Amino acid sequence: MSAADAARTGTTDTVHTGATGTAPTAAGRRGVVVGPVGLAWRPRVFWYTVAAIAAVGVLVVLGVAIGSTWIAPATVVRSLLGLESGPDAFIVSTLRLPRVLTGTLVGLTLGVAGALTQTFTRNPLGTPDIIGVTSGASVGAVAAIVLGGGTYSVSSIVLGGGIPVAATIGALVAAIAVYGLGWRGGVQSYRLVLVGIGVSATLDAVTSYLLVRAKITVAAAASQWLVGSLSSTSWSSVWPLLIVAAVAVPLALATSASLGIGQLGDEVATGVGLAVQRHRLIVIALAVVLTAAAVAAAGPVGFVAFVVPQIGLRLAGTNRPPLLLAGALGAVLVLAADLLARAAFPWQVPVGIITTVIGAPYLIWLLIRHRKEMSR
Repeated sequence: MSAADAARTGTTDTVHTGATGTAPTAAGRRGVVVGPVGLAWRPRVFWYTVAAIAAVGVLVVLGVAIGSTWIAPATVVRSLLGLESGPDAFIVSTLRLPRVLTGTLVGLTLGVAGALTQTFTRNPLGTPDIIGVTSGASVGAVAAIVLGGGTYSVSSIVLGGGIPVAATIGALVAAIAVYGLGWRGGVQSYRLVLVGIGVSATLDAVTSYLLVRAKITVAAAASQWLVGSLSSTSWSSVWPLLIVAAVAVPLALATSASLGIGQLGDEVATGVGLAVQRHRLIVIALAVVLTAAAVAAAGPVGFVAFVVPQIGLRLAGTNRPPLLLAGALGAVLVLAADLLARAAFPWQVPVGIITTVIGAPYLIWLLIRHRKEMSR
């Protein structure tokens, strides 16, 4: 717990000087101390995170089990543990597991990216979807698809080495544009959101222009990818996303303390020694990389980065979205939406449509609620 948090709550942490230990606090918070490194958590956040991770495990098994051929969950578990062989094991490991793992990683990366940007902007609307990062990644990826000549199979394009790089460049350019245009001696959250909406609209127009100018087969491939779909994923889409998540998510978690300090305002954060601008650039870079990786793998799966941090915020009862909980809830949302898309309809429905149907009403509710609060 920071000094500022202790001053507000009137509690202090008990610090253990041993190599490894548990640090209880007067407020019921606990932590683990390993040498000079300490990690504190709130029990409520911890248990909700554990529950969300358990839900991810259940959904992974169900996502692999359900398909044109039903595979018993026990057989799925044995196949995942390498204890099963034969046709079922082939279906599990080769045909279905890449899709489920991609959905898990897409939800994880988008959830963490959304929590980062919402905390950084101190605004629930400050997500990659709203402030232009997703649109920038989409422009980069669509440009690579169109310039690459297109194909009838989305997977052969999206899984090519150029798409992740193009998506990352597009997201980075969009983030720089939004941050630069929103800067007026500092960055205010609502200015950033308004500028982001304008930049997103401009980038969406560029994407539409690319689709109009492309050949019909290329435009069809890009349009299918733009909806946000897991149907064409394979192991070649899992590994790049897994590498990004393995590197960027721990780095994002390492910024948690600085994010908490940043919530106190620029003047206070600077006063306690936080390099505010450098911290913001690191947070933006992490959010851009996480968003670009997800968009490159499955397309712009809408509203995940917007919805799950707010759900995590309300479940945890904290003053900002917990990063790991948001990531776990993102995986739950994408996996559940994909499972619903495959099981509830006689045809394949892209997962992005389901998440948008879930997220759009929530956005409307949030805007109405905020307007009522402002009118009081």
